[in-house]
Amino acid sequence: MYPDSEYSEYTVLRPEAREDFVLTPYLEGIIKRSLAYLKGGYPVHFSGPAGSGKTTLAFYVASRLERPLVAIYGDEEYRTTDLLGGGNGYHSSRTVDNYIHSVLKVDESMAKRWVDHRLALSCKNGYTLLYDEFNRSRPEANNILLSVLEEGLICMPSHYTGGNTYRAIHPDFRAIFTSNPMEYAGIHDTQEALLDRMVTIGLTYPDKETEVQIAQVKSGLPSKDVETIVQMVRGFRERGMNHRRPTIRASVTIAKMLAQETIPVSPEGDFLEICNDILRASNGHEGRLTAEDVRPYFP
Repeated sequence: MYPDSEYSEYTVLRPEAREDFVLTPYLEGIIKRSLAYLKGGYPVHFSGPAGSGKTTLAFYVASRLERPLVAIYGDEEYRTTDLLGGGNGYHSSRTVDNYIHSVLKVDESMAKRWVDHRLALSCKNGYTLLYDEFNRSRPEANNILLSVLEEGLICMPSHYTGGNTYRAIHPDFRAIFTSNPMEYAGIHDTQEALLDRMVTIGLTYPDKETEVQIAQVKSGLPSKDVETIVQMVRGFRERGMNHRRPTIRASVTIAKMLAQETIPVSPEGDFLEICNDILRASNGHEGRLTAEDVRPYFP
């Protein structure tokens, strides 16, 4: 992933598939369906809990489209103008007419300079739009997407279009969305009309095989040690202490720290301290983990 120098002012990216992206049958099936929907012109919406890999998967799918990418990250403070565009300074012109030597005519004009923001830029040029956690933005800010996704039109201010307030979007425009569950803090309810215009693919935590491969690729630890870590994290996830569950990030973080500090995988010592720091934070566990808590997950 790197900025496109031609459009660096607008943060246009050239997505590339990450070398450490893990493909398993579980993920390959989701990617295949997602690309098929996008090829047919349908927006794809990845919905699922934190740590289920929504954003990573969205960027990978975007890279497979081989088109420039514009990313938007949901924000409660967004208004429609933050997505669409607005005035940014002024453009002035001055014409001096001295064709007749004895007559000097000066014509001056000034107009507000319009700058496309990311949604308008994507629609105009046929880029891929990745709107991450779009339900963190207020529903009224996202209303502009209704005509974009259904009619293929984007409503532009009349002073920009010269009277034609609707502009057809580029045929290569594609949109990928991600969202968090409603019970998460800072999340807004999404209008049904907008959800009805997307193909929603629900994501859960990955299967054990996928989680082991991801943690192993990220950390470089032997597969046997990673399997123990993943088994332990998944066990705490199933217990769901205080309504909080450790995600795949916990597996990756533990594995990477053990590899970095060359700490052996054993239910005691520094390994236990690393688990206390990471798993207690994600579980909301009030007491310290003991060797008896983690030993059942060792072979």
